[in-house]
Amino acid sequence: MIIVSLEPELTTPITLCGFAVSNYYNKVKLSLLEKNIPFTEALVFTSQKEEMLAESPMGKVPFLRTPMGVLSESQVLTEFIEESWPEPALYPRDPFKRAKCRELIEHLELHVELPARRLYTEAFFGGTVSEETKKEVAALLEKGLRSLARLARFSPFIGGDSFTHADCAAWVHLPLVSQATRKIYGRDFLDEFLPLAKPYLKLIGERPHAQKVNDDRKAATEAFMSRPKK
Repeated sequence: MIIVSLEPELTTPITLCGFAVSNYYNKVKLSLLEKNIPFTEALVFTSQKEEMLAESPMGKVPFLRTPMGVLSESQVLTEFIEESWPEPALYPRDPFKRAKCRELIEHLELHVELPARRLYTEAFFGGTVSEETKKEVAALLEKGLRSLARLARFSPFIGGDSFTHADCAAWVHLPLVSQATRKIYGRDFLDEFLPLAKPYLKLIGERPHAQKVNDDRKAATEAFMSRPKK
């Protein structure tokens, strides 16, 4: 495990741990920024070492250090952030509309990002994925994106007229689906099955906090890809 504080001193009550190449890390980071919550960042890579597992039981990122203890899993972090700092709200007040927002996040991550993740080894990291896996993922992604098109509103945000946690998730996950499918299949599944997504992503990308997250992601990706290979 490698931990590097990005601030000279820990002067705020929470620390977001992980690295900016991770879309799930960036999902949580964008939520924190959009809610104007003070936080520090600690650079932590995935690991199965005991000191890492003591904070993140699966050895994954992101996780959040708080005065009460450590929390892991990005959606748990999202819920904790919203409940601890309710203003400005990134969930609708109405219980049904709030559930619909959570439904979008669940759908994005379970039926779109999770299948697409199986392509990332070859699409982004120089590995290989079997033809059988590629065929299976293509069918899952087509189904997931077609069903997401039924849920998403893009008017102008993914859930309606307000920016929410669902936008934080969509903005970090959907571009990876686009990039991975272009590289693996020579087709952009986002263009084919979710055509309103590209203008929407451009809109979100114009937000100052999204630009900050994107700039940090690009810098972290360059550093990650140029690191010495073991």
